[in-house]
Amino acid sequence: MMFRIGVISDTHGLLRPEAERCLAGVDHIVHAGDIGRPEIIDALRSIAPVTAIRGNVDSGEWAREYPDTKLVRLAGKSI
Repeated sequence: MMFRIGVISDTHGLLRPEAERCLAGVDHIVHAGDIGRPEIIDALRSIAPVTAIRGNVDSGEWAREYPDTKLVRLAGKSI
């Protein structure tokens, strides 16, 4: 069985429909920063579990829960 990881970054508060289509069917999503708004992660979580880090545009109370870096182990591989 193949484990599919979707990678996205720099959404800056906008999750485009074409990005959602590309992520459909993945097993896990990695958001590599510059999320823009917390609702972006909520939308991504409706597709698959999400690991996210904070980027330079991610400020405010909501962004505190996201680290600057994160090591995640998926399907036996470290990212």
